[in-house]
Amino acid sequence: MSTRTPRHDTALGLYTPEERARRDATIWTPVQGVLAPLQFVVFLVSLALVVRYLATGDGYAAATWSIVAKTGVLYVIMITGAIWEKVVFGQYLLAPAFFWEDVFSFLVIGLHTAYLWALFSGALDPVPLMWLALAAYAAYVINAVQFVLKLRAARLQAATPQEAPA
Repeated sequence: MSTRTPRHDTALGLYTPEERARRDATIWTPVQGVLAPLQFVVFLVSLALVVRYLATGDGYAAATWSIVAKTGVLYVIMITGAIWEKVVFGQYLLAPAFFWEDVFSFLVIGLHTAYLWALFSGALDPVPLMWLALAAYAAYVINAVQFVLKLRAARLQAATPQEAPA
């Protein structure tokens, strides 16, 4: 027998009242609120450095270190996000409310990790390595859009008065 609370119908909203209370009470919500924009800034700087390297051949070391930094921030936000999901939804990942965002996050993590593996193993030359980073970044952008849309839906839900059950 499962000890988890049954998930409500998504038509009722992103969070149950209990989940919303846990979300609002946990320190992990503001942590995610700080890490997400930080990761986006690191991404933008790194993207500029990667594109500069691919366009000019200059700045390989800076581009490489920026990708490593972006990957580190990604790992931190994934770990803290899993903790946030555990606190709010009772499971570390793949909670129904964020299932598809988490599934796509695995692709993002996989691509970033593949970059690190290729970098440290010497499996790819610099240009293909940068293209792998760009593939990881493209997946990251898609995933970021998923989360932004989900957060927007949550804000809309919070702004809409909830009907009392019949």
